[in-house]
Amino acid sequence: MKVLIVTAKLASTLVKRESAKSKHEIRVHVVNTPIAAFLTPKKIVKELRNHDINGVYNEDSSDKHSDLHDRFDLKSYDIILTPGLIRKDVSHITNETGIKTYKGPTDAADLAIVLEMIDKLDLSPNVPADKLIEEELRKHALLFIENFEQDKENKLKLLKKPENILVGSLPVGQDFPMRVLAEIANAPFLTDSELLERAQYFVRSGADMVDIGMVAGETLDERIPGMVKLLKNNLDVAVSIDSLNPVEIKSAVESGVDMVLSLDHGNCEEVIPYLEDKNIPAVILPTDFSKNWVPETVDDRVKSIEELRQKCNKIDVLADLILDPINSRSIVDSIMACYKFKEKNREPVFFGVGNVTELLDSDSTGVNALLGGIAMELGASVLFTPEESGKTIGSVKELSITSDMMFLAKNRGSIPKDLGINIVLFKDKKKPQQIIESIDVPVVGGEENYTFKHDPAGSFKIFVEDGQIKAVHYLKMEPQIAIEGKTAKAVSDEILKRGLISRMEHATYLGSELERAEIASKTGKNYIQDFPLFKKIY
Repeated sequence: MKVLIVTAKLASTLVKRESAKSKHEIRVHVVNTPIAAFLTPKKIVKELRNHDINGVYNEDSSDKHSDLHDRFDLKSYDIILTPGLIRKDVSHITNETGIKTYKGPTDAADLAIVLEMIDKLDLSPNVPADKLIEEELRKHALLFIENFEQDKENKLKLLKKPENILVGSLPVGQDFPMRVLAEIANAPFLTDSELLERAQYFVRSGADMVDIGMVAGETLDERIPGMVKLLKNNLDVAVSIDSLNPVEIKSAVESGVDMVLSLDHGNCEEVIPYLEDKNIPAVILPTDFSKNWVPETVDDRVKSIEELRQKCNKIDVLADLILDPINSRSIVDSIMACYKFKEKNREPVFFGVGNVTELLDSDSTGVNALLGGIAMELGASVLFTPEESGKTIGSVKELSITSDMMFLAKNRGSIPKDLGINIVLFKDKKKPQQIIESIDVPVVGGEENYTFKHDPAGSFKIFVEDGQIKAVHYLKMEPQIAIEGKTAKAVSDEILKRGLISRMEHATYLGSELERAEIASKTGKNYIQDFPLFKKIY
């Protein structure tokens, strides 16, 4: 395939280097403009016609560097690739030249992979090619998982193995993706609407199961039937109960829960008959909280939970070796206990990720990804988390994506990188290519020296609610209208259309605030007008 690549001066070296890796016949045409984003379809058409040997050479062209040696047979090329940074649709180039024209990648560093996949990609005149590659990889990744989950014959085959069990109708075990169990903490203290809203949020976030978290030291069994019924009637996922209290567990089992958290040496003899009768699995702990006993060493944990497994031999269990927070007892010991248990036992392992994330002052994203990877290597089957602090909001979604990533990596026999899905949120996967233009103009340092002046057209109070940006317009301290939208541009365009702003400095301020509001909406950060979104890392 013959490909004509159009680029600008600053990116030309990188474009030539990356395109040289291709098996296709490539010509790189450099337009005499510094930045690729400044190019337009009309300018590219004019440029190509001026350099086409079949066209009329224009001595008055603005490109003073064009000469007869820089001309080519435009019609000999199969496709034209423009910079991905061009804002407009490049179909105009196709219409004017007769050569199919598409957007290349946003970053020239991605050009080699685009050219490698060019025969397989449905390139677009609107969407940069790197975005299409990402979408294609994502589509393949999600299709693999979807096909696996829908293969009923394979599912039945895998469920015959002792390391796999059913929780309700959900297959759980080492051969399946790690299931995410989201805990609704202190559930009995919530109203029915609050409980259901919380559960539905978790399901939308990717939870495979929802857990009713009871209150330690209390017996609130009278609340359980209503909560279980509410969730079972409105959710299409398994529902569990988190309690060591036999009275509460009995009530939950009779109400139809799909799993119980948890059994230990202190309550198992009383609780097992309830579970056995209903064929309900349980999470087991290596403890005896009735005597305030917790195993001290790695070997003690493994021995204790193996002994408890024998007591629970008439029901399916998931072993929770108790993942410890960092520098409490020992997160390393708890991971070693999981490893040693899995070396000798085939039961599914329960991994309490929230024990770490809730007690670590760090953004949850990377922590969840790392712990999810460790859980996969340990053969864990369930990732358990609440979302009880600001820094862990979004943990269920993060673990859901992590589970998919690790399942793909495990089945491909690869590291969890370039899988088509990721949870890279605040940084970019690739180091940016530094293309710096040298401009011979005076440089003036900016200073924050603007003194506020009231805009006679009014003022705005900005909020973020349920993923929407809301700007309330005030005139003489009285609210007039609220403008709502998902993006800063949608809100600002409506404000401009309605003539609700009249001072340039007010417009720049409002644009800045609306953009911060949009970032907060996308990242889950708290947005407070006039306050910074991000703090310094000390």
